[in-house]
Amino acid sequence: MPREPVTEAAEPAGGAASDRLLDGLGVVFESLGRALICLGPDFRVVHASAGLDELLGGGAVEAILGRDAAEVFGDELFGPGGTVREALLAGERREGWGATVDAGAGRSRWVSMTAAPVTSHREGVCDPRVAFVAVLRPAEESQDHASAGPTLFAGMVARSAAMLHIFRFIEHLRESDATVLITGESGTGKELVARAIHLHSPRRGRPFVAVNCGALPGELLESELFGHVRGAFTGAVRDRVGRFELAAGGTIFLDEVGDLPLHLQVKLLRVLQEKTFERVGESQTRSADARVVAATNRQLRQAVAAGEFRDDLYYRLRVVPIEVPPLRQRREDVEPLAHHLLARVGRRHDRSLKLSPDAMRAMLRYPWPGNVRELENALEYAVAVCRGQTVHAHDLPVEIRELEPGPPLPGAAVPVPAPAAPPASVAVADTGDPERRRIAAALEAHRWRRAETARALGISRTTLWRKMRELGLDG
Repeated sequence: MPREPVTEAAEPAGGAASDRLLDGLGVVFESLGRALICLGPDFRVVHASAGLDELLGGGAVEAILGRDAAEVFGDELFGPGGTVREALLAGERREGWGATVDAGAGRSRWVSMTAAPVTSHREGVCDPRVAFVAVLRPAEESQDHASAGPTLFAGMVARSAAMLHIFRFIEHLRESDATVLITGESGTGKELVARAIHLHSPRRGRPFVAVNCGALPGELLESELFGHVRGAFTGAVRDRVGRFELAAGGTIFLDEVGDLPLHLQVKLLRVLQEKTFERVGESQTRSADARVVAATNRQLRQAVAAGEFRDDLYYRLRVVPIEVPPLRQRREDVEPLAHHLLARVGRRHDRSLKLSPDAMRAMLRYPWPGNVRELENALEYAVAVCRGQTVHAHDLPVEIRELEPGPPLPGAAVPVPAPAAPPASVAVADTGDPERRRIAAALEAHRWRRAETARALGISRTTLWRKMRELGLDG
């Protein structure tokens, strides 16, 4: 026997007859393995079927009644300006969107959601309190990624099977406290993955502290990570708390960990092994209670072989490895990312914009050597130069416009930009080094203009120049 669905008792507007209608409707959806959630005009939950308890665990229904949909599904979907909220207000339906539904107390799950406005309130047929409905099913039941709607997950949006696999994997890590190493090219969103890991962990209520290990020289970075005491070095006029202490109980994100100097690699190894450290200039041992999530765009195996990175530290960091694929390997994500990022950029400029078909075709053909960061920069540029409410291909940066004529035939290879000839003294032969190939491709895509290439790669011009010299790309 199915359990009786729970409805909000203190809501006189609907009446007993309306409650019975919703109860009956909920039983129908429950028999199909679905959960029904009904929202009022203010996007607060006025009814949830008992199928939600089956989906999330006992007590989920009672926990979400009266709550705002943004609390249940997240601001990106149902907050002010949220993707699904805006569609529902415009009278549109959204089918098969991936989302995390959260009923609190550890009751959350990644689901596939279809949401629609209630367009008719014929007397005796529908509860007048209900303005919108959402039908949920387990996300793993949906295997057709090509036809499914995009998934919004902890600030990331994707449709590709590769990224959806990462989202599911992060969900599986929900109860884990293991160290994670995130690898991938610059601009792929490694910090967003790190934040998602934190938000889906037992430490989500504690701080998330990010440190860029490649942005500071070694002596300053040591103080940044572990803190220092007064007089430890010139300029240390007072005690300072390090990032490991600030992240106590939470997560510390070590970005570009591959650039960590060798002497700091030893100290980090001790933190991972013994959970202790000392401030600079101090002999007192302190406890480290922060989960470590690290990221790098370097090939650490090669760095270990070259003696530039400790192998014991590498394996301590790589307890749980996650590789974020470049955007050119998941082109089905370009369209939802472009719409999502355009909305975000537009909100910053107080503008509501849309993409024309010719602009989208140009973006789908471009190889995006700078990945998602370059895509966002391109849309920032387009918003700055666009004079209407629609972004056209001619509003995009020149390197993207150059590929604008006609869409590729179905099944045809996606064309890449014809590279401008590099300086005659520069050898760009493929040496088998992935880092060299990545830098060379970015330089070619941006006509060897170093400022634009560095911006697309998300690094400084100085760092780009150093990498070019190391890789033999400077002539």
